[in-house]
Amino acid sequence: MILDLAAAASGAIRFEDLGLNPVALDLGFFTLKWYSLAYLAGILIGYWYLLKLVAQPGSPMARRHADDMIFYATLGIILGGRLAYVIFYKPDILLHPLDIFKLWEGGMSFHGGAAGVSLGILYMAWKEKLSWLRIHDYVACVVPFGLFFGRLANFVNGELWGKETDVPWAMIFPTGGPFPRHPSQLYEAALEGVVLFAILAFAFWRTRARYQPGMLVGIFLLGYGIFRFGVEYFREADAQLMEFAARTGLHMGQWLCVPMILGGLYLIATARGRRLRVEPVAGSASVS
Repeated sequence: MILDLAAAASGAIRFEDLGLNPVALDLGFFTLKWYSLAYLAGILIGYWYLLKLVAQPGSPMARRHADDMIFYATLGIILGGRLAYVIFYKPDILLHPLDIFKLWEGGMSFHGGAAGVSLGILYMAWKEKLSWLRIHDYVACVVPFGLFFGRLANFVNGELWGKETDVPWAMIFPTGGPFPRHPSQLYEAALEGVVLFAILAFAFWRTRARYQPGMLVGIFLLGYGIFRFGVEYFREADAQLMEFAARTGLHMGQWLCVPMILGGLYLIATARGRRLRVEPVAGSASVS
C-alpha cells in the first residue's frame, strides 16, 4: 500500500501548485480571510434566497421576520458552532476560557451551529407567535449555501483533508504529509452544498412539501446526515480524536449525524399527518 501511495504521489496534484491563499486581502493593518468571506457569502446569499421563498403563497413569516432571522441565525452559528467545537472536538480549550473567543484561529462545528440557529428560530417563533416548525422548513432550504462556501473555504485553507489514497484526483496537502489524500472538503461542498440544495429546491418548488410542516427540515436533516456520515469514511479524523475514532469505530462527526438522520426520518414520516390549511402571515389568500 505504501508503495502504491508513493507511486501515486509522483502524479498527484500538489496543493501549492493551485496558488491558493487563505488570505483574500492583506492591507498590513487589516487582513481578510476567505473563511470569513465564506460565512458572509453564506449568510447574505442565504438571506436573498430566503426572501424569494418567503414571497411565495403560504409563507410562515413576513419579510420583517426574515430580516430578524439574519440576526438570530448569525448569532446561533457563531455561538453554537464555536461552543460545540470546543466541547466535542477540542475540550482542552476549556482550560483557557478566553481562547473560546478566538474565532480567527478557526474551529467551528456545523452541528453546533445548526443547534444554535434552531434555538434562535424557537425564540423568534415564540416571540412573534409563529409556527416554529414551518420556519425551520424554510430556513433549512437556505443552509446549503453556507455549507458550500464553508467547505470551499476549508479547501482553500488546506485543512480537514481526507485519508491517504491513490485515486487520480488525490492531492498532497502541505500539512498532510508526503502522501496524496482525498480532497474530502470538495466532496462535502458538492454533496452538502450543491446536491442537498437541489433536492430541497425541487421539494419546495415542485412539490407540496412546504405545506407539510417538518417535511423540508426532515429532508435536510436526513440528507445532510447521510452525506456527512458517508464522506467521513474518506476524511481523516481530527488529530486529537484519532483514539476516539479507533475505539468507537466511527468519527465524532458520524456520531453527531446519527440523531440528525433519525430525527430527519421521523419528521418526514410524520409530516403528512401535520398537513394543514396554511394561512399566510402576509396577504389574504389561504393555501390549501
